[in-house]
Amino acid sequence: MRFLFLRLLPALLITMLLLAAATEYSVARPSRRTADVAYIPATDSAYSAKRHLLDVYAPKKPGARPYPVVVFIHGGNWTSGSKDLYSFVGRRLAKQGVVAVVINYRLSPDVRVPQMADDCARAVVWVRRHIADYGGDPARLFTMGHSAGGGLAALLATDDARFQRWGETTNPVRGVVLDDAAGLDMYDYLKKKAYPGDNQYIVSFGPNPASWREVSARHHLTPQTPPFLIFVGGETYPSISSSSAEFRKALVGLGHTPYYQVQPGKKHIPMVLQLYWQHNIIYQKLLPFVGAKE
Repeated sequence: MRFLFLRLLPALLITMLLLAAATEYSVARPSRRTADVAYIPATDSAYSAKRHLLDVYAPKKPGARPYPVVVFIHGGNWTSGSKDLYSFVGRRLAKQGVVAVVINYRLSPDVRVPQMADDCARAVVWVRRHIADYGGDPARLFTMGHSAGGGLAALLATDDARFQRWGETTNPVRGVVLDDAAGLDMYDYLKKKAYPGDNQYIVSFGPNPASWREVSARHHLTPQTPPFLIFVGGETYPSISSSSAEFRKALVGLGHTPYYQVQPGKKHIPMVLQLYWQHNIIYQKLLPFVGAKE
């Protein structure tokens, strides 16, 4: 791959996601959306009125017990993207018995990736403390992400100290779904700088290798790391293919058995667009993984 693909969301992705957003109301009936909930207080010195927001998508029908919860983190090269483009993910998950939370977080160049990770962690903390009000089970909380959002979703599950700084004694993430994740090991990537233009990532990740390592989930893995579902496009960018394979290898070396699937013919953008269809393979594996089908 060339991480250059992540500079901006390609026009095709934006167009198709806008079409999906425009038609997501066709599946809205089984779900209830609560939009633009602030997950940190406006009095916080870091507060962003646009970026510190999340949307909750809950099944309308009460469950026999609280529903599992999936926090979805969008991609966009750490420089772009919005929760508003992914309402179809929230609707599809809610329709299938999951309380979905789709979040915004601050972006580069306003902040660097460590601050983005803090934003995502604070969103998860909010979810753990408040999701019962929406019918969700805080004890069954999972993260999910595509592209740069996948790297952040993996980091949240593996970096316990990040939650401790926000008042959580234990990491609330019980598992992770990676959809063509980027940034799983930016420490290795930025040390090599194998592709033209890689210096652009210094804007988002900073010049300090210690910081690259801090935000790389690969370097936080332990035998206690929660389970992973890992999906990779068969025709995605080479660095996503290789870093995902190395991530899986590291998990197996620690005694884990992650689910790992390369989806033949899929490029990077279609890997997230497929989430528009209820019966795609990611949802088929996700639902039993989070306990929506038991």
